[in-house]
Amino acid sequence: MDLLKRAETFENMKMSHMSTSDRVQASRDAKELILALNEIYKKTREPELMDLMKRLTEKKQKIEKRLKGSPVI
Repeated sequence: MDLLKRAETFENMKMSHMSTSDRVQASRDAKELILALNEIYKKTREPELMDLMKRLTEKKQKIEKRLKGSPVI
């Protein structure tokens, strides 16, 4: 399945030395992958898909956390 290969590639992608626009694009790609996997999961209920979605979500949250930066006091 092409979608699973894309998800695996995204999961193994290095996140160091990324520009801000790369991080934004990676976050959007992660969202797209997660939503597409969710549609498949709704039909099949495979636990492997749920685990993959969880891992992608964790990576997406790390990217978004880095995008937001630290709050200025």
